[in-house]
Amino acid sequence: MRFLGEISESPFLISRLNPNSTAKGHGGGGLIGGWVDRCHGFLHNTVLVAASLFFVAYLAYEAKKSLSKLSNRRSYIMIAYYGCLWLVSLSNLVWCCLQGWECTPGKEVVWNLLTLFTTSGMLFLEVSLVAFLFQGNYASGAEALTRTFLISGFIIGLDLLLKVIYLFGFGVPLFIDNNENIQKFKWGLWVIHKLLLTGVYGMIFLMYNSRWRERLPARPAFYKYITIMFALYGLYLVASAFTANGAHFGFWLYGIMSVCYHALYLPLLYITFLADFFQEEDLNLENVYYSEMKDAGFFDSDWE
Repeated sequence: MRFLGEISESPFLISRLNPNSTAKGHGGGGLIGGWVDRCHGFLHNTVLVAASLFFVAYLAYEAKKSLSKLSNRRSYIMIAYYGCLWLVSLSNLVWCCLQGWECTPGKEVVWNLLTLFTTSGMLFLEVSLVAFLFQGNYASGAEALTRTFLISGFIIGLDLLLKVIYLFGFGVPLFIDNNENIQKFKWGLWVIHKLLLTGVYGMIFLMYNSRWRERLPARPAFYKYITIMFALYGLYLVASAFTANGAHFGFWLYGIMSVCYHALYLPLLYITFLADFFQEEDLNLENVYYSEMKDAGFFDSDWE
């Protein structure tokens, strides 16, 4: 444990946020001077901004071709998901650029609202993709889109309501981290939150390795996505549990997981769900799916 403590003390990995970490120089901190070294440190903020900016730039570069493909195929699910991805990506970019607001006096309410909107948007994409997965191989058209978004909207609405109650009703600083005054109640809430998400991804992971896998889309890309998200939330859960018990290593690990999530989740989602749709021709796409299904063993029973 001494080794873990030394890691969590390293200033090169992630700075430990505390009440005195607000920038007092640079004339109150301009846009550049404000986020570069405030709150979490240069490395943390630079990785977040660079990754989110690069992904938005990539979406913009591919926008003309993507819109043309969407217009030709007229897939309700893909059109809606692409629009949501753009909205959430822009919100995430703003969130990454304004990291200094987390520890700026007077910005607490604005920061909480921005974080609520951004994280809820990302969670909406997560839940809607999981809802799509549970509809199996036959999900398509307006009916599937409506069903998917109704399920996702209900879950995100409930999650958002509970967070608003804890934030503005009970005054729990869910989105302002401070390792010098760790609140066990707050981190207990995050333990429950991450436990639920870990359980959902763990259940789907087990389904892919059981006789019920025929109920899910026969694409290894989805399986890899579920595996990555299961590992991510498993580490989130461990970090929250450590932090709730006062271990600084947990606080450091939670910060690393947060950077990974905001920097890499949206590109992962794009690669898993949208990339093939935009890059492959119809016939080639069918061949790719057939090959993936064959590799996954979905036609083994035909030879028995």
